[in-house]
Amino acid sequence: MSKDNTPIHGIWTSRWVFILAAAGSAIGLGNIWKFPYMTGANGGGAFVMVYLVCIACVGMPIMIAEVMLGRRGGMSPVNSMRKLARENGVSSRWTGVGALGALSGFLLLSFYTVIGGWTLFYVWEMASGALHQASASEVQGVFDGIMANPWLVLAGHTTFMVMTMVVIGRGVVRGIEASVRILMPLLFLLLLVLFGYALTSDGFGAALRYLFAVDVSRLTGMSVLAAVGHAFFTLSIGLGAIMAYGAYMPRNTVDGKGVRKPVSIGSTVLTVGVLDTVVALMAGMVIFPVVFANGLAPSEGPGLLFVTLPLAFAEVPLGALFGSLFFILVVCAAWTSSISIAEPPVAWLVEKGFSRPQAAVLVGLLAWTLGIGSALSFNVLSDYTLFGKTFFGLVDFVTINIMLPVGGLLIAIFAGWVMKETHVRKELAMKRFGVYLVWRAVLRVVVPLALGTVFVFSLWQGLKPAAAPESPTVPVEVPAADQGAESVPPGKL
Repeated sequence: MSKDNTPIHGIWTSRWVFILAAAGSAIGLGNIWKFPYMTGANGGGAFVMVYLVCIACVGMPIMIAEVMLGRRGGMSPVNSMRKLARENGVSSRWTGVGALGALSGFLLLSFYTVIGGWTLFYVWEMASGALHQASASEVQGVFDGIMANPWLVLAGHTTFMVMTMVVIGRGVVRGIEASVRILMPLLFLLLLVLFGYALTSDGFGAALRYLFAVDVSRLTGMSVLAAVGHAFFTLSIGLGAIMAYGAYMPRNTVDGKGVRKPVSIGSTVLTVGVLDTVVALMAGMVIFPVVFANGLAPSEGPGLLFVTLPLAFAEVPLGALFGSLFFILVVCAAWTSSISIAEPPVAWLVEKGFSRPQAAVLVGLLAWTLGIGSALSFNVLSDYTLFGKTFFGLVDFVTINIMLPVGGLLIAIFAGWVMKETHVRKELAMKRFGVYLVWRAVLRVVVPLALGTVFVFSLWQGLKPAAAPESPTVPVEVPAADQGAESVPPGKL
C-alpha cells in the first residue's frame, strides 16, 4: 500500500473485521422490527423477492461505491471527498458530500441514543421479572411510565451515549474493532439461541406463513418503493459510516498459507449484505412466533418492540430469560450502529488536530445536547410541534427522508460519473470486466432513478398530515384466524 493511501486512523486487522464492523453498522433497530413487519404487510415471500432484487440493484452497488471512495481517500468522509475531488480535477464543493454524510450521522446519533436508552431499561424490566405475567394494561403502563419521566429518558440517553463514546474514544483498532469482535459474535449467538427457542413455539408455522407465503395481490407499487427505500437504508448508506469504515479496510490479506491476496471490495460488500438480510429474516422468525402464539397482532415500529413483545414474553414459559436475551440482542444491534454513525465526525475532528478522546467527548456532548430535544419530545415538549412534528419527529424526518437519499444520490453520481474510471477500476480490482460494466451501468442509471423516486415519494409521504401519534399503544388482539391482520398503528419512529 502506498504511503499516500495509508489510513491515518489505523486499519482493520483483517477483511473479516471490516465485515463484522460494516455488518454491525447495517444491523440495527430497523432490522429487528421494521423489516419483519414490512415483509408480512407487503405480500410475504413476494416482498422478500422484490427486496432481494432491490438489495442487488440499489443497495449493493452504492455500498460498493461508498466503500471504494472511503478506501481510496483513506480519511474521514469529509477529507476523503476533498482528496478525491482534487485527485479527479473537479470542484472542491464535492467535499460537501462527505460533510453531508457526517452531519446526517451526527443528527441520527442524537436521537438514536435516546431509543437505545429505552432498550437498556427493557433489559432490566425483563431480567427483574417485573413484566412476568403482566396484563396488556400493565405492559403499556411500563412503557408509558418510562416515556412520561423525562429524567428517566435522559438517563437512558446519557448512558447509551457514554457507551458509544467510550468505544469511539479508544480508536479504530483498540475501540471499534475490539468491540465488534465481541458484540457481533454475541449478537449472532443470541439470535441463534432465540431462533431455537422460536422453533419450539406454537406460533412458528404462522410466523413462516406471515413472512414467506407469496401473496402477489398484496404487492403494490408502494410495496416496491418500500422495498427500494429499505434496501438503501438498511445498509447504512449515505451516513458516512460505511465510507469511514471503508477507509480502514486493508488492501491485502494473508490466507492460512501465508499468501498475501488482495481484498475484494465487491465480494466483501456482498458478504455484508447477505449477513444484514439473514439477520433481518431471522429476527422476524424470532419475533412473530412469540407474538402469534399469544394471539397478538403484529404492529409496526416501537409498538412491536416495546409493547407487543414484552406482553408476549410475559405469557410464555421462561419468558423473563428469553425476553432478557432478546433485549440484550437489541442493545448489541443498537450499540454497533451508534458506534458507526459517530465515527465520521470524530475522525474529522482527529484530522483537525484533536486527540481521539477529546474528539469523542466533544461529539458526544454536542450530540447529547441536541438529543435532549428528542428525549423530551415524548413528555415535556410533546405539545410543541413544527410542521405537525415534534422535535424528535422533525429531526428523524429531515435525516432519513431528505439528507440520506441526497447523500446516497451524490455518492452514486460522483463514483459513477465524476471519478476517473481508471481510478475506479484500480480500486475495485474486479476480476470480471463484465461484472464491472454491469455495476457501473447500474450505479450510473438505475441507482439515481431509484433513489430519486424514493426521495420524492418519502418527501411527499412525510409532508402529509400525521395519521397517528408518535407513541405506541397496546396492539389490538385478533382471533387466531386473523393473525395476519394489522393492529392499531403505533405511529412513526
